[in-house]
This record gives sequence, C-alpha cells and structure tokens, in this order.
Amino acid sequence: MVERLILTITLNPSVDISYKLDSLSLDTVNRVNDVSKTAGGKGLNVSRVLRQLGQDVAATGFLGGSLGDFIRVEIAKLGIGDLFVGIDGDTRNCIAVIHEAQQTEILEAGPAVNKGEAILFLENLSAHIQQADVVTISGSLPKGIADYFYKKILEITAEDNTPVLLDTKGELLACTLEGTSKPYLIKPNQEELADLVGRKLETEAEVINAMHTQLFEDIPWVVVTLGADGAIVKHGDTFYRARAPKVNAINPVGSGDSVIAGFAAGVSRGLVDEELIKFGLSMGVLNAMEEKTGHIDPEKIDWCIGEMQIDVLDR
Repeated sequence: MVERLILTITLNPSVDISYKLDSLSLDTVNRVNDVSKTAGGKGLNVSRVLRQLGQDVAATGFLGGSLGDFIRVEIAKLGIGDLFVGIDGDTRNCIAVIHEAQQTEILEAGPAVNKGEAILFLENLSAHIQQADVVTISGSLPKGIADYFYKKILEITAEDNTPVLLDTKGELLACTLEGTSKPYLIKPNQEELADLVGRKLETEAEVINAMHTQLFEDIPWVVVTLGADGAIVKHGDTFYRARAPKVNAINPVGSGDSVIAGFAAGVSRGLVDEELIKFGLSMGVLNAMEEKTGHIDPEKIDWCIGEMQIDVLDR
C-alpha cells in the first residue's frame, strides 16, 4: 500500500451463489441453468461500490481454501487491493435460491479463526492503517473471534485518528459501542435501533428520541435508515430527515452496504453536513435500481443527489 485509500473489513466473507429457478420442487432434483457466483460479504459489497465511484480501495478479513482463492481472484479483477489474512479453515458458501418471486437462503456459518490468525490480522491492520483515509467494518464475526474484536480494531484506528464506519447489529454492536474508542459513523436500520435500545420504535418521533440515548453521545454520525422512506440522521447535536426519491426498486439487497460506501467515499472527499448525507444515501437508492447486489450507475449520481430532500429537525 502506497497511496492513501479506503480500507474495508469483512471478517467472515463468502462466495455468494445464486440459483434462479422457475419453480422449486422439494425432495427431488432441481436443474438450474441460471447460476451466478460472486465474492460476497457486506464489506465486499462496500468495496465494489467504492470502485464504481473511482475510489482506491483495499479489502481485508480472513480467507481460506479454494473458495478463499476464488474471492482473491474476483476482487483482483475489480481492482480491489487484497490485504486478506490466510487461514487454515475454508471460506464459506452462501446460497440463494430464487424461485416464484421468493428467495430461499442457505447460509453456512463459516470457518473458525484461531488465536494466531486473529493476532496476525491485528498486526497487519496496525501496519496498513497509516495509508487509509477511512475504514469500514461490516457484518458479523467468524467463529473463534470474541465479541470485543471490533473494539480492538477501533483502538488501532484511533491511534491514527482514522474514521471508522461501522455496520453491524445486535449484541455485537452494543458490545462495540461500550468501548472507549468510538466509530465515526454507525448505520442501524429502524429495527436494529429498536433492538439496541430495547424497545419498539414505531414512529419517527420514537426513533429520534431513541437517538438521544447516551450510548450515541460520542459518535459523530448516527444514520438510521428507513428503507424506501429515507433516513433520520444525527450529526453531533443536529438531526436531519432525509427523503429519498421514489424509484422502481429492482433489488434492494446491498443498499445498506452501498450507503456505507457512499458515506466512506464522501468522508474521504471532504464532504460535510447535508452534502455528505445526500451523497451517502444516494448510493443506497442507486443500488436498489440495479439487478446486481452492490452495484450502482455512476451516471445517475447527480440526478439522485438532486432529488434527495433534506430537512433539519428541531430537537
């Protein structure tokens, strides 16, 4: 790594396999002609969108076996730097069977990472972090990695004041936010925020009230996505209501990852306040308009930003 870039972290990546069938028959043979295999994982979706935005990006995490080799080849084709740590275990498959307007998913748990491999990852991160403008952390932890691992990553990035955009949920998010080193941005959706604060959030007022929780005090950006309804964003003491343009959503899967990519690129480019919000959220809209997960049409960015409505809310 020589040039400064955006570093994406996907600790439990996968080879994503998609089977498209007219119909799915149980307890018999199903033959499929429409098959796709891609380098998968939330952070690799982030990486793909960043490349489509023209950003220099490198990806890291854990890879092993022939499926790990497949991912290395695929990201090299996209111009994504490979900083993955090799492990003894085998990278997982995640299978989606798409049939009759339904999607059935079969998700492998993935390999166990041993202590030595985890230590090597942190050592490598310490060596590479000085070249990174922004770091993104996406998804869950592999087996063998303790819940405090993201805290360790944040402690390393804090040494160089490198902003970290964190996209995870549940107990892992709660545990990570308890650390002394905080992420620069988190992006829970409404349901994940409700999980985090331990109560139902059915109205915008309830969402905003939950965002006042002390847990978020030292996090510069809290972006609560509301699907097609846009987002509520807290930046410091200022709250924003963002409304996205109405579009024909073809495939919303990966839109959250695309939002992380948009904010990461925006932070790297020095965008601030409403300008950053519009740019970041536009990537989620553009992803939903594409058939492939983790893809945008860069030629539509200006249009989408222009259609994004942002209002400053009273506290």
